[in-house]
Amino acid sequence: MRKENTKPFPHVIPDIKEWPIFRLHQKRKQFVREIDEMAFERITEKYGKQLGDTLAKAAYMERIRIKEEPWKVDPQDERLFWLKIQKRLSRLPAGSLPDEQIGAANEILLRKIIHRYSEEIVGTFRLSTFQFARRFLTFFFNRLLNTAASRNFRRLYGSRYQLYERLIAKGEVEKTRSLLHKGTLVIVPTHFSNLDSILIGYVMDAVVGLPSFHYGAGLNLYNYSTVAYFMNRLGAYRLDRRKKNAIYLEVLKAMSTLAIQKGTNTLFFPGGTRSRAGAMESRLKMGLLGTVVEAQRLNLQEGKGDKIFVVPIVLCYHVVLEARELIEQYLRRTGKERYIRTKEGLGALFRVLSFAWKVFSQSSEITVSFGKPMDVLGNFVDEEGKSYDRCGKEVELRDYFLSNGKITEDLQRESQYTRILADRIIERYLKENIVLSSDLVAFAAFELLKRANHKLDLFALLRLPNDDFRISMEDMESCVAHLQEALFEMNERGNIKLSDQIHLPPRELILDGIKNLGVYNPYKPLKINKKGNLVSQDFKSLFYYHNRLENYKLEEALEPFLRNWKSIPDLDDEERIEEIGEEQRT
Repeated sequence: MRKENTKPFPHVIPDIKEWPIFRLHQKRKQFVREIDEMAFERITEKYGKQLGDTLAKAAYMERIRIKEEPWKVDPQDERLFWLKIQKRLSRLPAGSLPDEQIGAANEILLRKIIHRYSEEIVGTFRLSTFQFARRFLTFFFNRLLNTAASRNFRRLYGSRYQLYERLIAKGEVEKTRSLLHKGTLVIVPTHFSNLDSILIGYVMDAVVGLPSFHYGAGLNLYNYSTVAYFMNRLGAYRLDRRKKNAIYLEVLKAMSTLAIQKGTNTLFFPGGTRSRAGAMESRLKMGLLGTVVEAQRLNLQEGKGDKIFVVPIVLCYHVVLEARELIEQYLRRTGKERYIRTKEGLGALFRVLSFAWKVFSQSSEITVSFGKPMDVLGNFVDEEGKSYDRCGKEVELRDYFLSNGKITEDLQRESQYTRILADRIIERYLKENIVLSSDLVAFAAFELLKRANHKLDLFALLRLPNDDFRISMEDMESCVAHLQEALFEMNERGNIKLSDQIHLPPRELILDGIKNLGVYNPYKPLKINKKGNLVSQDFKSLFYYHNRLENYKLEEALEPFLRNWKSIPDLDDEERIEEIGEEQRT
């Protein structure tokens, strides 16, 4: 349980009409025109004489997408629009007209496509919709929390518990708040669940007191009319991951660059998508991340002193709603023919409500860990926004963009800066991660499972019957104790953060981890049987939660223990029948 009772922070900017995202969308038409011009200049400069081929390829890819991946949210004239584009391109074969006329015709088509994409990507921000959503979500989740936690429907309208006691913000919260008035914030969180955006948005607004951020929402979410209604009015820009053509990607990057340059606080998931394996991101997408560096250079070129601050955030869950589906996707992609897929059920709405109910009723916390703010080159910054290199020496950001005494565009240099920033974010993810009891217990149990079946590869291991493996409580305590010792040392060096539960005695920590792992999963990743041994009903979910600590080389800390460890002998027939009967009753 949480020791302190931290109250929410007051809003840094109380008046919503003063929020950067509100001001941006007050001039939406102008914003779209600026995106059109920036994207047009970039594409014509980049592709030049190959513009016709670029248009043809975009039209071809879009027609394939419409045929193979149609969505309900797609405009009704989508097919007709691209058919017209393709027909007009077919009338412009090389040599049929002077190059100037062909170039002018291609530019007209390019502008049509760019504007269509700009209008699709840019959302709106309606004050009334935001205020309604804020009141509704606070009411709904607080009522759900109080009802679930009390297990008594008569408390539906009580107010004993507060949502911020379960959604906790830790780390560099106050520094992040102070930097809001020193420049533009770009929040880059880890990504594990479709609930991430909702939870981060609520924590930012109701707990940390920051204004709404400009953030991306997958266009697939707009297939649901109710979701689409709110997303369209809450400042989200639309991302369509089906569209891979160069024109769409340039429009998207132009939008991001301009929004950040205009001082709009922005949030995006640099990993690009949810972590399928459950591990921390080890590779980031460079597209949107590169727009952060470019926006900073453009500010400097225009003589603006505004700095852009990058804040890594790590979301720390005991359980993830889509864990089983995500690990299935990961295993299917990596295992291919070696992986045998299992089927899943449950409707989406039921699953979300069931998940929220069980998380709240079991006192399972969700922690948002704010990392150290950085500039666009990965240098740490202080409360005043001053940058310091790794040796603690103050540095001047504009010096990094100078060439012959002037601030100039250098795409190769900025590409390198983007990679440096990406590496720094990944490094901070690992250090800002807060180890939960469920993470540690799942890691220990799966490492023991691997050692007991060391001759099997991962896919053979996951196909083992669940009743073929048990861990004695004594062995599990010894294993956890070795991991605790290693984690304490890492924490002292600043290489990881620990929740309060990690300091519990091993047996108490194990019981807390098992309880939290079983909050939502219908088949328990870990449970204690009648004999007092630990067993698993779901090796795949156990593997998923184990992976949260995959990149810390904790296996080395376990080696002295595992070297002499022997697993419990196989069950005899009587014990096996008893275990199967207990599982069926559960």
